[in-house]
Amino acid sequence: MSKFYTVAELDVVMEPKHEPLLSRARAYETSAKNKADADLRLSEETLSRYRTRYPEADDSLIEYMVTGSVFYRSLIQHNGILLHSSAVVLDNKAYLFSAPSGTGKSTHTSLWLKEFPDAVILNDDKPAIRILEDGIFVYGTPWSGKTDLNLNRKVPLQGIAFLERGLENSISAIPSLKCLENLLNQTVRPGDKESASKLFDLLDQILARVPIYKLTCNMNPEAAHVSYEAMSKGEVK
Repeated sequence: MSKFYTVAELDVVMEPKHEPLLSRARAYETSAKNKADADLRLSEETLSRYRTRYPEADDSLIEYMVTGSVFYRSLIQHNGILLHSSAVVLDNKAYLFSAPSGTGKSTHTSLWLKEFPDAVILNDDKPAIRILEDGIFVYGTPWSGKTDLNLNRKVPLQGIAFLERGLENSISAIPSLKCLENLLNQTVRPGDKESASKLFDLLDQILARVPIYKLTCNMNPEAAHVSYEAMSKGEVK
């Protein structure tokens, strides 16, 4: 049965049948039935194609992956992007920590939860970023990776840090070209020329308006304080 959801202030229709999407989507369900900005319903033909392509994946994983992929590709047409990152919120500001899988972005944001009692995770893997008339905002979505850590909230984006492991904790500015490379490596790249052009325009706007950092950190609690002290003030060294 088709149901309607509001994700990142977009109207979405889908038919979740399996976990984890079934339970994670409930917080985004709405009674409104507006014209859908994104149709995430999966046909049997689509499912069959992905079963053949990924024989090791069951239907629950296929449903979760494909609906997320369709949503984030649609998001580009609504002035938004996916950033593969862990998004933590403190004082109604969103801080995004991005890195290749296994680097420790979730470990870093877990330090924020321990060090700052009011901090919460907005999305632990795939938050949505949208550029609106009144600012750039981050949203939780049902697609949060291996964890259930996501909230149906909209929060102003304060800063983005690309994380590297190190013995000492430090944070510094990243040159613009490196910022662009990092963003491209951690987002969805559309295949068609029009959407690709739109994506680059959105990335240019983010680069012009959002402080972006390189965070070298260890697993000690000090790492959370180093990143917060710089990013909360918009400072770079």
